Amino acid sequence: MQDEYRTVAREGVHETEVNRSRFLCALAPAATEEEAQEFIARIRREHPGANHNCWAYVIGADASVQKASDDGEPGGTAGVPMLQMLTRRDMRYVVAVVTRYFGGVKLGAGGLIRAYGGAVGEALDALGTITRRRFRLATVTVDHQRAGKVQNDLRSTGREVRDVHYGEAVTIEIGLPDADVEAFRAWLADVTAGSAELELGGEAYGDA
Repeated sequence: MQDEYRTVAREGVHETEVNRSRFLCALAPAATEEEAQEFIARIRREHPGANHNCWAYVIGADASVQKASDDGEPGGTAGVPMLQMLTRRDMRYVVAVVTRYFGGVKLGAGGLIRAYGGAVGEALDALGTITRRRFRLATVTVDHQRAGKVQNDLRSTGREVRDVHYGEAVTIEIGLPDADVEAFRAWLADVTAGSAELELGGEAYGDA
């Protein structure tokens, strides 16, 4: 698994104009191909009168799924430069749709490539990106007497407390970088006099 990846911070639209043609780039996070296709279909419905709705998406932290469409533009002048912009920026789990309203001036192949790739680049700059890092899910089980201090210490050291359950004991779900597991285990033993348990779970990605 990749240690980290970048994705778009939020869904949004950014518009650019090139020789009177309007290029509206809609970007969104997409966890799966299905989500990406649903977003593309939604943008198409929102712009039924557009000349083209070209798209590209990258799914997977390792960019294992990469697809693009020129949607009627000359082959290789729209979807591919859009995809190249996403991969050049190390974007993952993201979908881009560039809607073009033709302004009457032909741009030529080079102009189209620059316009479609540029629309995606400008939209990424405008909407912003976030880095998500790989971590291991872990559960701390501690008695009620020490639970409050452990939670405060976790938060004060910047650990992400994902969930807390109160039962006979208190279970606190956190995320840990793999490299920190042994140091965290030692810290936990120290602050709880060895009374807490640490159970490691699977891996996931979270905001860096």
